[in-house]
Amino acid sequence: MLEPNGEFYDELMSAEGTYFTDDYAAHYMKQFHPTYADEAELAAKVEAAGFTNWWELYNDRRGHANLERPHIWAWVPTRMPPDIPAIIDRNPYYWKVDAEGQQLPYIDAVHFDIVENIDLVNLKAVAGEIDMQHRHITWANFPLFVENAEAGDYRILQWPLAEGSNCCIHPNMNHQDPVIRELMQTKEFRIALSHGIDRDVIHQLAYQGFGEPRQAALIPECPWFKPEHATKYANHDVDLANELLDGIGLTERDAEGYRLRPDGTQLTITIEYAPVFGPWGDTVNMVCEQWKEIGIRGIAKEEDRTLFSQRATAGLEMDMGVWMMDRCITPLMEPWFFLPFKGGTPPSTAALWWDWYQTKGEQGEEPPEEVKAQYDLWDACKGAAPDALPPLAEQFFDNAAENVWFIGTVGRLPNVGVCKNNFRNVPE
Repeated sequence: MLEPNGEFYDELMSAEGTYFTDDYAAHYMKQFHPTYADEAELAAKVEAAGFTNWWELYNDRRGHANLERPHIWAWVPTRMPPDIPAIIDRNPYYWKVDAEGQQLPYIDAVHFDIVENIDLVNLKAVAGEIDMQHRHITWANFPLFVENAEAGDYRILQWPLAEGSNCCIHPNMNHQDPVIRELMQTKEFRIALSHGIDRDVIHQLAYQGFGEPRQAALIPECPWFKPEHATKYANHDVDLANELLDGIGLTERDAEGYRLRPDGTQLTITIEYAPVFGPWGDTVNMVCEQWKEIGIRGIAKEEDRTLFSQRATAGLEMDMGVWMMDRCITPLMEPWFFLPFKGGTPPSTAALWWDWYQTKGEQGEEPPEEVKAQYDLWDACKGAAPDALPPLAEQFFDNAAENVWFIGTVGRLPNVGVCKNNFRNVPE
């Protein structure tokens, strides 16, 4: 049955629109599909490529790293990893011209160096070895960029981001440990942890004053933003946090002053992160230090991004994960920070509840009523006509703010980047 999609225009105008417009050339792809290809010839191609089934070959051939696939993109790949550097060359058959009739794109080739970690990216940027880079350029190195800009012959750009919180903490409400699971599902516990964070200190030390201390919330440029959402449960209030924790029964402590679990054993909350999009190591370590005031033993655990994603997707062992809270200007397309969700990056907060929702109750675990209500609201938002959407969206984001399924720290940060002085036509 056809249903309205109130987000369709936003989807078309975003990165999601590529799913509607990707350039899978029929004359090329038909040779890998059994509806069009000779059966014997296709079987031989599957075997020669080392695959078992035709669809494995088909998906491999339509991948972006396939250098033989024709494109109408502005640049086309001519060298892909493991060959380094990766190279995309100007497509001479690209279909656009500028206002003066000049063929686009202007740049003949783009080379991508592949390095082991973001520290090396930032060192190369400081040294002036990168023509332009925004992704993985970190605020911690901002003084170095300023100091070396003249010698490196580059300028520093600050573009606005749609991040509600750069270091967004994801409590895992479907943890395999029943005690941790119950605590994470308890709203008062999540609120107490949020009040136990001194965001002003993190703002100044980890983010050098960039952005603003705030809760995990939308940004003001979003039509569904409410100022009270950005401050809800976000003030540093040790007394209130301790009162809330005592109120849910976490009154017993060990000799060091840390709270014990309801079963009498040590209560430890491990926060896992991959250091890829901000000063997350510094932030998480400060959060763990601040939680000592409320008797919570926090442990920071840094991981490789691949391992982090695997553990986050499994959704059973991770106490808390960290990711950037992006998508905060068109949040209804992918509202992963406004309802309990299953994912790798961002990490799962409710893998079993999400499975239940996705399979209409056939798999996973039935969530509590407030979570089911949020899933229902999202369904209603997706199917709402434009004039019916505002009250539904308002309720959806009100619910998210009240339930504090995610804990924010510092957000509304600029995306710091570097750009060589001879590299022009770049929005400043």
